[in-house]
Amino acid sequence: MQLTTFANAACESFMKTLKYEEVYRNEYRDLAEARASIPEFLEKIYNQKRLHSALGYLPPAEFEANLATQKNKEAAARHLSV
Repeated sequence: MQLTTFANAACESFMKTLKYEEVYRNEYRDLAEARASIPEFLEKIYNQKRLHSALGYLPPAEFEANLATQKNKEAAARHLSV
């Protein structure tokens, strides 16, 4: 699978964020501690709190919740129009 320029830019941006907001701000005792800490950062900060410009400056969790709500409303509207 070949990455597009946009996908590559998004990956580069993510890695920069991960380094500056998690890795460079912490001193890990060992690789195991880093491996345990990074997923926690991704779930608690990156996905729940951090604003993402590509998502209309919403955190991914909020964007997905809004999207699900919108899809439910559209499905209900289709059901009522039948």
